[in-house]
Amino acid sequence: MSEFQELVDAHYQPLYRFAYSLAKEPDKAADLVQQTFCIWAQKGDQLKDRSKAKTWLFTTLYREFLAGARRSNKFPETDIEDVDYKLEATEVDAGRNLDAKRAVKVLNSLDETFRAPLTLFFLQQHSYKEIAKVLDIPIGTVMSRISRGKDLLKKKMAEKLKQSSKVVTMERSVKNG
Repeated sequence: MSEFQELVDAHYQPLYRFAYSLAKEPDKAADLVQQTFCIWAQKGDQLKDRSKAKTWLFTTLYREFLAGARRSNKFPETDIEDVDYKLEATEVDAGRNLDAKRAVKVLNSLDETFRAPLTLFFLQQHSYKEIAKVLDIPIGTVMSRISRGKDLLKKKMAEKLKQSSKVVTMERSVKNG
């Protein structure tokens, strides 16, 4: 197996999950990952320390996402169809799975400033140091954004819970009334 194939096998899934958390669309996430590996194929030999390949890939993917976001702000794209991918819970503990889906949905609604570090920390298990390298920001900023992002996440989750309990209460009163 080639070194490139080993790199793809080792890092494709985590890169895709990170790209999906940023782009929020499967096709765009796949494109970001593919672009990242294309850049690796062109420039990866410049990396002297191969143990830093993972960080290099995540950093490259994030920079490609930012470049694409800047392009789309300059030249907005209109989708012909909006497809909503909804996956049904099939696990025994559907409640926990639903809560996890809600948490990820709320995470995806956060501003990218907080979403990217939270995703890298909680979903990709990167260290603060790795996140600082990937996002090209100081480690103190990483810690601050994760802390503030967690607070925002908690507030939004509480709001969602409050809204859903109001809906349940209204539905019960309609059925009983």
